[in-house]
Amino acid sequence: MTIRRSSWSALALSAILLGALAGCGGAGGSDSGKIEIKVATFGEFGYEPLFAEYEAQHPNIDLVPQVSDFEAHHKGLATHLAGGSGVADVIAIEEQYMPQFLQSKDKFVNLADFGAKELQGQWSPWKWEQGASKDGSFVLGLGTDMGGLALCYRRDMFGKAGLPTDRDEVAKLWPTWEEFARVADRFSAAVPDAKFADSAGSLYTAILNQSEENFFSKTDDSFIADRNPNLRRAFDIAGSIGAKGQTAKVTTYTQAWNVAVKQGSFAVMNCPAWMLEQVKDAGGNANTGKWDVTTVPGNSGNQGGSYLAVPKQSSHQKEAYDVAKWLTAPEQQKKIFLQSGILPSTPAAYQAPEVVSKTDPYFNNAPVGKIYASAADSLRPNYRGPKDSLVRPKFGLALGRVEDGKQTLDEAWAEAVQQAREAVK
Repeated sequence: MTIRRSSWSALALSAILLGALAGCGGAGGSDSGKIEIKVATFGEFGYEPLFAEYEAQHPNIDLVPQVSDFEAHHKGLATHLAGGSGVADVIAIEEQYMPQFLQSKDKFVNLADFGAKELQGQWSPWKWEQGASKDGSFVLGLGTDMGGLALCYRRDMFGKAGLPTDRDEVAKLWPTWEEFARVADRFSAAVPDAKFADSAGSLYTAILNQSEENFFSKTDDSFIADRNPNLRRAFDIAGSIGAKGQTAKVTTYTQAWNVAVKQGSFAVMNCPAWMLEQVKDAGGNANTGKWDVTTVPGNSGNQGGSYLAVPKQSSHQKEAYDVAKWLTAPEQQKKIFLQSGILPSTPAAYQAPEVVSKTDPYFNNAPVGKIYASAADSLRPNYRGPKDSLVRPKFGLALGRVEDGKQTLDEAWAEAVQQAREAVK
C-alpha cells in the first residue's frame, strides 16, 4: 500500500503508536534470533523489494518497516527523542527538518564514527552538506532521494486552449515564471471554464525552491522573509495567478486534489520527481497519455528529498548504519528510480544510462529520466533554517486567502510576515 507523503490518516497514527509500543529504540531481536532493525519512513520510499534483497545477503538481519504520514512521522520522532525511547533504528528525515534535528544531534549517532565521511563523494556536494553540521564534523544522515523539479501538464487541455502540446515547445513558452504567468492568462482567456494550475501554493513552492535563501539567512539563521526579494517575487507571481481565479484551489494529496486530477480540472502542476506516482494514483488508467512532463521556468530546483539517520537509542547502531549505507548506495538508488520513479541524489545513479533513458508511458512516454537528471545537474539548493517548518506554512495559508478572495496580495503578505515574525520569537 502506498501512503502519500503529506496526508493524515488513521493508519499513520496507528503506525506511530505501534512503533512506540514495539520496543524502546529498536532494542532486542526477532523471534528467530536475528538482529531486528526497524526502519521508519514516511510515504513511499520504494524500499520493500530492497529489504528482501538485504535480508538475503545478511541472514542475521531482520528488517522491520514502519511507515507513517509525513507530519506525524517527524512530530513522533521529536517526541520519542525527547522521551528517550520509542524510535526505530534507522530513521528517515525530510530535508526541511534536517536543520531542526541537527540542533539535537546529541540524540543521534555521528555517522562519521562509522566511516561515513569516506562515502562523501557519492553525493552532490549540496546534498552531503545538508546532512552534516556546518563544520562537517558531525554527519547526521546519508542522502536518499531528491525532488528535482519539472512541470506536469495536460496535453489535451493545452490543445483546446490553442497552445503547443509538444513538451519542448511548451518549455519554450515559459523561460521565466513571469512568462509562465502570461501563459496562464492566455490559457484562461481561451478556456474560461477550466483552471490553469492546481493551487497558488504549489506554484509558490516551485518558484521559491529555486532561490538560495528563503526565510532565513544561510549565514547566521536570521529571519529575512520580510526583506528577501526572491520570497516576495514568488509570492506575487503565484498569488496573482490565484487572485485571477486561475487555480483550482486544491491542496496536493487531499481528496479534492485527487478528484481534480482525475477529472482534469486543471492543466498544470508542479511535479517533483516523486509526484509522478501520486498523479498516476489519482488520475487512474483513464488518464494515461493525457499528462506530459516538461521543464520548469528557470530549468531546475528541488522539492523534497530525505536522509537516513541512526538515533542513539538504537541497540544495534553499527548494524543500523550498515543498512542505511546500503540503502543509500548508488546501486540501490538506481533500482528505486527504475522501480518507483524516486529520483536518486547520487550522480552515479541519476547519470546512469538506464536512468537517463527511462520513459514513462503514463505521461505520453515523456523522457522522465532525462528531464529529471538534467534538473538534478543544474540544481542549486535552498537553505532552510531550524525554524523553517514554523514559518513556511504561514505564507501558504496567506496564498489560500488570496485565492479565496478574502485578502489582497499586499494584505495577505503583510499578515504572513507578521505571523512569521511571531512564530520565530
